Amino acid sequence: MKQSQYSFLIDLQWCLQTLVTDGVMSERDKILIQTTPRQKKNMHMHPLQWIATFKVKHQHNKEQELSLSVLMSWLSDKSGLALFTIDPLNADVANLTQVMSQEFAFKNNILAVATTAETVTIATDQPFFNDWQRTLEQSVKPRTIERVLLSPEQLKRYLAEYYQVSRAVYLSEKKQQRFDTHSVEALLEIGQSNQPDANDQHIVKLVDWVLEFAFEQGASDIHLEPRKDKSNIRFRIDGILHTIYQMPTNTMTAVIARIKILGRMNVAEKRKPQDGRLKTRTIKGLETELRLATLPTAFGEKMVMRIFDPEVLVRGFEQLGFDRKLYQKWQEMTKNTHGIILVTGPTGSGKTTTLYSSLKHLATEEVNVCTIEDPIEMIEASFNQMQVNNVIDLGFVDGIRALMRQDPDVIMVGEIRDQDTADMAIQAALTGHLVLSTLHTNDAPSSLIRLHDLGVQPFLTASTLLGVLAQRLLRTLCPVCKRRDEIDEQAWKKLTAGYTVSVPAQAYCAVGCETCRYTGYKGRMGIYEFMPVSLAIKEMISQDESLARIRHQAKVDGVEPLRIAGARKIMQGLTSLDEVLRVVPLI
Repeated sequence: MKQSQYSFLIDLQWCLQTLVTDGVMSERDKILIQTTPRQKKNMHMHPLQWIATFKVKHQHNKEQELSLSVLMSWLSDKSGLALFTIDPLNADVANLTQVMSQEFAFKNNILAVATTAETVTIATDQPFFNDWQRTLEQSVKPRTIERVLLSPEQLKRYLAEYYQVSRAVYLSEKKQQRFDTHSVEALLEIGQSNQPDANDQHIVKLVDWVLEFAFEQGASDIHLEPRKDKSNIRFRIDGILHTIYQMPTNTMTAVIARIKILGRMNVAEKRKPQDGRLKTRTIKGLETELRLATLPTAFGEKMVMRIFDPEVLVRGFEQLGFDRKLYQKWQEMTKNTHGIILVTGPTGSGKTTTLYSSLKHLATEEVNVCTIEDPIEMIEASFNQMQVNNVIDLGFVDGIRALMRQDPDVIMVGEIRDQDTADMAIQAALTGHLVLSTLHTNDAPSSLIRLHDLGVQPFLTASTLLGVLAQRLLRTLCPVCKRRDEIDEQAWKKLTAGYTVSVPAQAYCAVGCETCRYTGYKGRMGIYEFMPVSLAIKEMISQDESLARIRHQAKVDGVEPLRIAGARKIMQGLTSLDEVLRVVPLI
């Protein structure tokens, strides 16, 4: 149906009658909805939102309910307007809110959702109402207006959110100190306080918005990066960074200062890196830890906030990506009363999550679990956690020495970085404690050489090391849009070289849809290379054999490298060949 030349607002009566006329709704359901009184809180609902609450059946498909998404698709077909979905990560809020004033947008219940050099895309939930169009066309010339249909839920939310954020940035810009960009010195206007204050209400709102947005999008890190004029806010989602907003550098300075206050950091100190912590609640009401770290840069302090998912500690090993065989082997190893178990991988590969999940499992009433960390990543009531404090010369070495006098059964050392820490960890293992720790190496066999590089005697490594778990995090394919595809045989052979793994007839590739923000991936899972230290490997360690020979022996012992673990995930249809090649070392 073509759009009507008349401008009118659709109401409940029009929607119900048209749905019945189109055979989408029964007359009986229409009467039910018409005769049900609306409560005060529902009076401002869009008519299709109100209809969706009844969950009546679609007359053309009795298995389908008339949900809001189904009704919006119907209205899209009826009006001839394309149905639009906002991706908040790709929205240029600053530019979109410049298209029209807040008053005009709210009065007409419309929102700019995309702009190009030629067009401005305006979203509405009233497709037949266009009284606003002529006025707006005058202000956006020479660009033309394209109209799209937007869910009333999204329209209500983002209409308020976009203008609230833009207003907060605008107010801080008005207060910002003027700088002479041609010299190092700032231009001071006597008698005026132009610098945005960390406690200003608009800065408070900006910080709240950034945190809520990060929780909603499932971000693992928030980067606040000052630049010369415009500063960036970036989120790391499923291991990939996304720029989500740009704001004036002075506003960013005030935002960082606000977070430093909340994290009990020294706001006045901007020349030295600082660490802090912040506890808050997610939208779901879960308490969440944020680890804060600042770094002095050319244009001011940069801050990274690491978000620790509160649900991590209640996840099972299966959710972390452990298969049944690996889980049984890992359980057997962690039942040992003494020895060292290492978890290796680069930063952000999930090592801490694996260790915490293991410690949570070990920390029963009969077992004393103690940790020494830098810093404590997640607070857990069932552990005794201690933090490294270099200000008072409390490092890993002194921490382990102190922990050994606390009658521990299990000791977790955050990271083995130097010879002293490695020696103390080995000493703890030799004296009857189970020690878990992390190392930064590419794969499991490399960790043995790394220990020797740190200065640990090979015979001590051989007598204390129980096993090594190397891991990576792979993005999982979006279940909604993933598509079967022919596999690149040459790339597959490169991935599985040296192992007999048949080429899958078909694999899946990333496509991209609204659900996964058009990335083709949603969520992450772990892949693991588990190397128990066998008697043969112990002998080779004692004899200080080469890494190549240890790797060969590990293969003989049945240890599969990370790339083969990745290949198995491809065969299961959980991830793509491209993703495995991106993440896994081809050793």
